[in-house]
Amino acid sequence: MATLYQLHSSIDTLRRCTDEMSRTWQRGDSILLLGATAAFIDWLNAYLADKDIDGIAAMYALSDDIAQLTTSAVEQLQLDTKLSAILSDQQWVALTGSIDSNHAKFDKVVTIAL
Repeated sequence: MATLYQLHSSIDTLRRCTDEMSRTWQRGDSILLLGATAAFIDWLNAYLADKDIDGIAAMYALSDDIAQLTTSAVEQLQLDTKLSAILSDQQWVALTGSIDSNHAKFDKVVTIAL
């Protein structure tokens, strides 16, 4: 099984969030960018490389959070090419929860917000 790391960070705390995540990271884990964190995806990718975090199974963001960014920012960031998926709230719930734990995609969901 794998871990889903939910990052909620400003640019000022993104490096510390990445440091926290690196302590328990395993290949095949995934990342969900919460709030405005998706706006810093290029910085995040650089910090992930600095910490030798690789083997990311998927990187997600929430559609409501992406909607808060300007259209210009979304186009410049090219989020559609950098994210595995942009999730609705229902998709997020389905991704992180399961009635039958034998069919759950993640065995742990860790939120890192500094």
